[in-house]
Amino acid sequence: MIYWQYLFAELRRRKSRAVLTALGLGVGVGLVVIVSALSRGLDRAQAEVLEPLTGVGTDMTVTRPVNPGQNGQGLTSAEREKLQKENGPRRVGLQNLGDPGEKFTRVEFTTGANLSFAAGQLNKVVAIDGVGKAAAGLSVSQVTVSGTVPEQTSSSGGGMGGLPPGGGGPESIKFDSRSVTGVDQTSPIGPIQRDQLSDGIYFSAGTTKEAIVSASYAKQKNLSVGEALTLSDRNFKIVGIVSAPLGGSASDIYIKLTQLQKIADMQGRVNTIYVRAKNAASVSAAAAEIEQTIPSSSVTTSQTLADRVGGSVVDARKLADKLGSALVIAALASSVLVAILLTLSAVSKRTRELGTLKAIGWSRGRVVRQVAGESLAQGVLGGIAGVAIGAIGAFAVSAAGLEMKASVASSTASGGGPGGGPFAPGGPLGSLADAVVSGSRSVNVTAPLDLNLILLAVGLAICGGALAGAAGGMRAARLRPAEALRHAE
Repeated sequence: MIYWQYLFAELRRRKSRAVLTALGLGVGVGLVVIVSALSRGLDRAQAEVLEPLTGVGTDMTVTRPVNPGQNGQGLTSAEREKLQKENGPRRVGLQNLGDPGEKFTRVEFTTGANLSFAAGQLNKVVAIDGVGKAAAGLSVSQVTVSGTVPEQTSSSGGGMGGLPPGGGGPESIKFDSRSVTGVDQTSPIGPIQRDQLSDGIYFSAGTTKEAIVSASYAKQKNLSVGEALTLSDRNFKIVGIVSAPLGGSASDIYIKLTQLQKIADMQGRVNTIYVRAKNAASVSAAAAEIEQTIPSSSVTTSQTLADRVGGSVVDARKLADKLGSALVIAALASSVLVAILLTLSAVSKRTRELGTLKAIGWSRGRVVRQVAGESLAQGVLGGIAGVAIGAIGAFAVSAAGLEMKASVASSTASGGGPGGGPFAPGGPLGSLADAVVSGSRSVNVTAPLDLNLILLAVGLAICGGALAGAAGGMRAARLRPAEALRHAE
């Protein structure tokens, strides 16, 4: 009891020095709180952008892409046959459309530059260690060729020529391509989910023909919930409109997987598997095993696509990674050094007092405990001050409403390029389905605080006080009573 009374009495007697030491620690700790809170805010802002990159709630997407340079080379004969069947002829033969002057409409479904595979491969993926959930999907392009059969000329190959899907040819012939994705509406993961809906409802559990359209496609075609939509020769009711997030997969139209497989004549076939890992640590190992399990497959993880994200929020995060730790270490080291110097100075000025205590019977350990206890108390005060300084700084950052931009570069996932070619969007092997949404968006940056950060701040200040107390205690322990009594304060 006497120890504590004397400790607090000394702090009150040397109030200005105690406050100065506590503030020195508080400024350093407060800077740690601000930097840590801002770093956490940048993490959240970046996560807001990165979260939907591979689809809602997914960690990986599995496809079997064909290298654009292959043009079908390097595939087995069965795979080439399957690829050709799923993408139709490379040219629309005019001689097959009817007599000159006749109206015609022709609908083709193409899978683009991704080979399909048996839906049963999903079971192999689910069985892989590290995989939590998985769902299959099918992305195709519906290419509609319509118009009036033109007069055949020698330039069209003596009546045996044609037009390449996606462009060219007489003005009387029109090409329309729209991307369609089949969704397993029973799965909690996939290309779209309920929380992406901007209007309407999600798919029902039954076999009702329902469609969800993207907001951009709905605006382009002036569509709304409740209207009818025709795919091939089947009518679907639009039940919802979905807004694809930046970096997420985008398709014009979404329908139930089994229904798309049927109208595209691809029963039992899929070309995408969406995977959620059991935990973040399992992603890399699971991705490697999936690529071994499904021949010629390619696994895209959120990190793969995250490498394509740029903008000021990413730049700021990189800067925080590089300079944040150095700034925190420098601030802590400076504040602890100030506390140690002030404590040593205080011990030097208390030479007579500490010598007197030793002369009346205080042991060396008791003197050390006294000095260390005072420093620890100053550390606690410094922690409280640091939390207050940090909270004010974090609140100021959050209240400032800082906005940073995150951007996702456009993708040539379909294999298209400046020169076009069969794998270009709209070409015979090109697919507009599941293109990555490119562009930029603004995200608000805050500096959130939590209990763990506050406890860390107080702990750091107490550790700083303990180091100062240890230095001061060692100085006090070396004092000799007889010599100390010869000095005046």
